Amino acid sequence: MKVNVKIKRLSEEAVIPKYAHEWDAGVDLVATADTIVQPGETKIVPTGLAVSLPPNYEMQIRPRSGITLKTKLRVQLGTVDSGYTGPVGVIVDNITPKELTVVNNEIYDQMTYLLYDLEGKEYEVDEDLFERTSPYVEGTIVIPKGTRIAQAVINQVEQAQFSVVEELDETQRGGSGFGSTGTK
Repeated sequence: MKVNVKIKRLSEEAVIPKYAHEWDAGVDLVATADTIVQPGETKIVPTGLAVSLPPNYEMQIRPRSGITLKTKLRVQLGTVDSGYTGPVGVIVDNITPKELTVVNNEIYDQMTYLLYDLEGKEYEVDEDLFERTSPYVEGTIVIPKGTRIAQAVINQVEQAQFSVVEELDETQRGGSGFGSTGTK
């Protein structure tokens, strides 16, 4: 069964999502602007899209496995609720430790003007963006416009009804969690 999701381009660079293979769960979301993320920094990567989901549906924003495996960039999980029709953005963190780039507060000794994209290739940033965000420090990540930065999955949502009780049902597991079953 296919669900009708209305989508609106908010910029000319926006790429309408599509499934790469017939049975894929997710569609790629594409960056519509160069985004520079310094070590320890969190940014929102614009997709240039807005969606209108049917009631009882959500869009989950998820990481792409290759980016997570090969870089220090982490896409944060996100949810677009059916009532939200604003811009869809992807929240990213550069998990390169900030303290590795600052030694005795002498950040300028660690400056670099060579930037690398997510595949480790040198990347040339347009002059305007460079001037607005320099200096760059080692570990800075550039997400070039056109990068498939995350994936989106459309899911049906069931809402819960919460009942306040004095006691919870007895179970075999009880309150055991966080590694209670071991690792082997």
